[in-house]
Amino acid sequence: MRVVLVAGTTETAKIPGISAAGADPSLVGHTPSADAEIIEYGEPVRSPVTPVSPTGCPTPAAVTRAVKQLTGFDVLTVDAGLAKPSAAPTIDVGARPGRDIRESEPVPTAPGAFEAARRMGLALPEDELVIGETVPGGTTTALAVFRALGEEFPVSSSLPDNPTSLKEEVVAEAFEASDVEPGFAAHKPRRAARYLGDPVLPVVAGLTVGALENGIDVTLGGGTQLLAAAALARHAGANGDLTLATTSYLADDVPELADAAEALDLELTVTDPGFETHPLDRYAAGEAKEGAGMGGALMLADRMGVLDDVEAATLDVLSTLDPEAVETGTAAADAEVDADIDDGP
Repeated sequence: MRVVLVAGTTETAKIPGISAAGADPSLVGHTPSADAEIIEYGEPVRSPVTPVSPTGCPTPAAVTRAVKQLTGFDVLTVDAGLAKPSAAPTIDVGARPGRDIRESEPVPTAPGAFEAARRMGLALPEDELVIGETVPGGTTTALAVFRALGEEFPVSSSLPDNPTSLKEEVVAEAFEASDVEPGFAAHKPRRAARYLGDPVLPVVAGLTVGALENGIDVTLGGGTQLLAAAALARHAGANGDLTLATTSYLADDVPELADAAEALDLELTVTDPGFETHPLDRYAAGEAKEGAGMGGALMLADRMGVLDDVEAATLDVLSTLDPEAVETGTAAADAEVDADIDDGP
């Protein structure tokens, strides 16, 4: 069994208000590269920043790293259009960073990257794959891809309040720029990704198609971005059992998720990590509800009986990434306990 992280970028993420995957829009290009390093090494190596939201919510890559330490799964990172270099070992499938989807052809490498990823899936000697993604701005491109395929599925957000109106406005501008109509790419997934997507989606979809053809059990570990990748795979004619594994935070945010999964013939697995300690409580508050394979990693932790250990292990990872945030959370928790003692029964 192997976890595959598909990492890439889209200029769409730089639209103000679209993504929380970085302290500010100027840093989001580093997020996928840093996520790959955190999962591989436990901290950024070449990347100059540790990805956090504007309010300090840590990247979900910290959770995936913690589960990796607890379970020992192997990780394979695929370069699906990284804008910044990463010290993590990567496999190149010919993808290039995506442009803003409000341009006429934001992902010209989509068809070739899809096919290269499909061949990679056909060649992998695995019984099971868990595929995750990291691409800031990806829920907006996922929404555009759904519409290009003629699907009406919803998308979530890395922000507590989903900027739905902004995303719909951006998607409408994207269709106008490419001079196409919703549904124009039904059963033509490469076209959907090329004109309305980001470089990560066709790579995840191609890898999924190839792996299913190879008889590999595939789990997509993530949220509505990977729901869009599943839609691309199904529109490419992929058959076979396919699972979507996500967090309770994402599932709670998208009540239609179960119906969408059923429509795409996906088994849905939802895992609640029960995070309570700061800064992990930011996930429960609705920030960074998915990403970097977190949902798939938590599914594996639950399967292997170590789910209850994930919170402490993640805090250990964060103590390296951001010691001040962990110390602040510990101090706050101690103060709360002291207040309860002072109040008495």
